Amino acid sequence: MNDWLTVHHGDAPLVIAFPHGGTELGGIADRFVSPWLARRDADWWIAELYAFARDLGATTVATAVSRSVIDVNRDPSGASLYPGMATTELCPTTTFDGEPLYRAFEPEEDEIVWRRRTFFDPYHAALSAELERLAASHGKVVLYDAHSIRSRIPRLFDGELPQFNIGTNSGASCAPELAAAVAACCGADCVIDGRFKGGWTTRHYGQPKRGVHAIQMELAMRGYMAEPAEVTPDTWPAALADAPSIRPTLRAVLTACLDFAKG
Repeated sequence: MNDWLTVHHGDAPLVIAFPHGGTELGGIADRFVSPWLARRDADWWIAELYAFARDLGATTVATAVSRSVIDVNRDPSGASLYPGMATTELCPTTTFDGEPLYRAFEPEEDEIVWRRRTFFDPYHAALSAELERLAASHGKVVLYDAHSIRSRIPRLFDGELPQFNIGTNSGASCAPELAAAVAACCGADCVIDGRFKGGWTTRHYGQPKRGVHAIQMELAMRGYMAEPAEVTPDTWPAALADAPSIRPTLRAVLTACLDFAKG
């Protein structure tokens, strides 16, 4: 396996993907305005937050490469997942807040092809292989795409994001029973198919009729780390909380996913 790609093989019918937890800059750090800016929008500590998932028998697939190099949760064709709304590209040229990532460089077609071949394709090959392995042995499998984001990013959404943001591609990527079971664990501070309906991973792999049920969970980071009033190199990222308040809920969520997959 590539040293930037980590796969833990579990036996339960649950695969957890971590597409945005990476901070490595793929050998192109000098092209960015600053390494800190190129790492700032990572899903900080996301794999550590869900570390208990291995005890449940889940399979995990994680890339250590920053989303600023290539976003493995975007459509590889370059098509926007949210037409008409602010978002970032397959190979982002700006941060979530709209600041330029590069001094005087924008990824051209041959560069994008190289990044896809080097990072995007192996990540999805690994994810596909794990889903096929578990679907073959269980008949039904849940793909849980794990994400997190700062609670307030005015360019992307108004006000404060709910704590739990469930994406099912408007109901197309998983059975409604799964979405309902996950939402029931999350309580009132939860929304289904709000600002985040699921990225390319959820939309591409979610094929309920074939036994693969994909669901995205976008967490507001305030549930497991302190979010400063101003995000600067001196204040960000904050540390993972010693006992994140949302971890018991996440354990209940993954247990609900397993119960659904096991029927």
